[in-house]
Amino acid sequence: MYEPTHLRTFLAVAQTLSFTRAADRLGLGQSTVSQHVRRLEEATGRPLFTRDTHRVALTEDGEAMLGFARTILQAQERAAAYFGGTRLRGRLRFGASEDFVTTRLPEILESFRREHPEVDLELTVELSGTLQARLAAGRLDLILAKRRGGESEGRLVWEDALIWIGAPGLRLDPDRPVPLILYPPPGITRARALEALEAQGRAWRIACTSSSLSANVAAARAGLGVMAHTRGLVPPGLVPVAGLPELGDVGFVLRAGRRSGAVQEAADALAEAILAGGDRLHRPG
Repeated sequence: MYEPTHLRTFLAVAQTLSFTRAADRLGLGQSTVSQHVRRLEEATGRPLFTRDTHRVALTEDGEAMLGFARTILQAQERAAAYFGGTRLRGRLRFGASEDFVTTRLPEILESFRREHPEVDLELTVELSGTLQARLAAGRLDLILAKRRGGESEGRLVWEDALIWIGAPGLRLDPDRPVPLILYPPPGITRARALEALEAQGRAWRIACTSSSLSANVAAARAGLGVMAHTRGLVPPGLVPVAGLPELGDVGFVLRAGRRSGAVQEAADALAEAILAGGDRLHRPG
């Protein structure tokens, strides 16, 4: 009843909230993406998205379809692996930005390991810039990380706005430098925060620097300053802070190294699992 190709297209649109970005991810024309969604809506008899010239959003039935689509596609992949007689194996070095540690990424990885027990999965959690450098150096096989502005490499998992966050009740004195909580270089959010403030001519000072998200969140909760963070991943106890320059959007992408054979097959399978469950990386569990 539900064509797998249409379900994959639906998930891409649901995760990017953009027919254009979904088309880029899938390597399809935008008209084809629209056609797939329309046919899936015809099959369900329900609208799955509301859309106008400015935004795309899931309907209540679209939210329900997310879980069904993942389940159907996962069942199909398990059946194909079983009857195809192929078993993935080998050592797969996967790197993820710390942004995702507190999301449902561990559930996706657990499911992958359960379905592919002969794959030795090694996880590295680091800053996005560090992950990209390690991928380029051949020390990682697949990464899930932020993409720098202007870059087009990688398969887009989802995109969101960067915002300023801090402790509730935090007040910034407009006549004093903005106290910043930053990742060290080559942090992408660090660069974006400094560029935005300098473009506005706003003075700033460093209140805390740490490569640990937990440490930076603790500093923010203590009221030491503000930090740039993804809107869909705001940690509990912190809230948006107004009155500072816009930071723009940030994309989270999958990038694979140049591998062949068993490692490439394992990397491709994990990438597909993450793409299928991409909405769980920034939606409440």
